[in-house]
Amino acid sequence: MTVEKQKAHLILPGDKDVQLDVITDNMGNNSIDIERLRANTGYITYDPGFANTGSCLSSICYIDGEKGILRYRGYDIEDLVENCDFIEVAHLLVKGVLPNASERKNYQMLLNKHSMLHYNMQNFFRSYPQDAHPMSILASMVASLSAFYPEMEERDPEENIDLTVTRMLSKMRTIAAFIYRQANGLQFVDPRWEYMYCENFLNMMFYTPVNNYHPNPVHVDLLNKLLILHGDHEQNCSTSAVRLVGSSEANLYASVAAGVCALWGPKHGGANQAVMAMLKNIVDNDIPVDDVIEKAKRKDNPFVLSGFGHRVYKTFDPRAKIAKKMNLTMLNAEHREDKLLEVALKLEEKALTDDYFIERHLYPNIDFYTGIMFHMMGFPQQMFTVLFAMGRTPGWIAHWLEWRHDIHQKLGRPRQVYVGPMERKVVPLDQRP
Repeated sequence: MTVEKQKAHLILPGDKDVQLDVITDNMGNNSIDIERLRANTGYITYDPGFANTGSCLSSICYIDGEKGILRYRGYDIEDLVENCDFIEVAHLLVKGVLPNASERKNYQMLLNKHSMLHYNMQNFFRSYPQDAHPMSILASMVASLSAFYPEMEERDPEENIDLTVTRMLSKMRTIAAFIYRQANGLQFVDPRWEYMYCENFLNMMFYTPVNNYHPNPVHVDLLNKLLILHGDHEQNCSTSAVRLVGSSEANLYASVAAGVCALWGPKHGGANQAVMAMLKNIVDNDIPVDDVIEKAKRKDNPFVLSGFGHRVYKTFDPRAKIAKKMNLTMLNAEHREDKLLEVALKLEEKALTDDYFIERHLYPNIDFYTGIMFHMMGFPQQMFTVLFAMGRTPGWIAHWLEWRHDIHQKLGRPRQVYVGPMERKVVPLDQRP
């Protein structure tokens, strides 16, 4: 990243010319440095949703929404999905480099070593109603980790942080699996030493003493890929929440719990559930795809075609392309059909040839296809966002760590444009109308 000699000129009322540094990042994108704007001029910027605001300098993830590019630390998402498993990509996001064979083996062993949950935490799970939303339990359990695994300040701070990071990444899958077991009234299944990350998770989810369950290799491979697709996505809502909470110097568990809560919303991590509900309604009621497309185009109808369009991408979401192929791979491998996927493919075909969707850059996003795959793998719909959180955990950790080494380490504190009442005086209670 370099600061160019060129300046941007901001003309304020009174013809005051304010010069602002132009920052050019490593990909040639330009931004205007307004860090001292209010201090020097008294002005702030107004940017609803922070759509045009860069909140940090980051080396973790790069997105080009116009070209459909997504990279983790310089590696294209397609390259990572094709050649790595989730543990390797988690290592890349958290530690900055892809591991070699020895490092990969050691990292797997370390994650398994810290995959067990404190026995007393199991009582927490059992105290929740069986119909409690999985994300409410996930947020609570992640925050509770700090009570059972408190930071040891007397130790080397960096060693302690590394241990905390490993615990967070490893225990997230165990918490996720236990949430499913609790909802279904099943005994908890502990992780096993011989299984790797995704195998362990599937076994903890679906094994019972009477089903002789063994993780399906096809499912293991696809789950690895799905988690990689969710690994990071720049300064999205939940990641920004993690960084914002982390900027108060809150611990990792509290910061990730904030990310879980942000991910819960239907406009973020809950979007794949909306897609599944839409597809199921179309299939159950035998609604023609053409009718669905026309309904989505009508301005007087609140219906939205879930899974299309993205805040950043103005072309096909590269993750959606990969997820689509994965769905077809799974169908071919298991010699099966799926009505929901058939409808999804027809909707995509119609939308990509319709001027309404083309002009508005409404292409399928990752949520359009991942829910279908989770469904085909046997995950209940309410677990979809929990799976998203599992995949996003290394990204959240990476951003929390990055803030700790930020040269500014400023507490996140956005400004506002006040539109409330002007100064008023309190009228005594007995005189108020």
